[in-house]
Amino acid sequence: MTPGATVAGTDVWADPISERGSAVVDFALVGALLTLVFLSVVQLGLVVHVRNTLVDCAAEGARYGARADRTPGDAVERTRALVASELSEGYAARVARISAGEVDRRGARAVEVRLSAPLPVVGMAGPGGLLSVAGHAYAERQ
Repeated sequence: MTPGATVAGTDVWADPISERGSAVVDFALVGALLTLVFLSVVQLGLVVHVRNTLVDCAAEGARYGARADRTPGDAVERTRALVASELSEGYAARVARISAGEVDRRGARAVEVRLSAPLPVVGMAGPGGLLSVAGHAYAERQ
């Protein structure tokens, strides 16, 4: 028989009994895939948010340490405090390393703050590793 053929006035290919349960299977397959895509987007958003916040904290710490009456050690403490207040105390405790020092930026002295922090992961799945960011500010002192 060809599609669309009828036998005694009924459509052979549109048997409602043979289609029963297919919506449940379709929902389960598509729902699982959409859930995976949604969680991946949430994970990416979290990583970008944390990275941007860490860059901002490092830059603000560098600006603080670049003041005439401050040292690079003050920049480290300010950066640590900013990470704790902007993200969380627990995450700030897991920051691997914060370092600051004076560098030469095209003939001008600048304070550079570098930090390495763990990559935030939602749940147990996802990439591991460290985020490494840096912030710079031109030093006010001579």
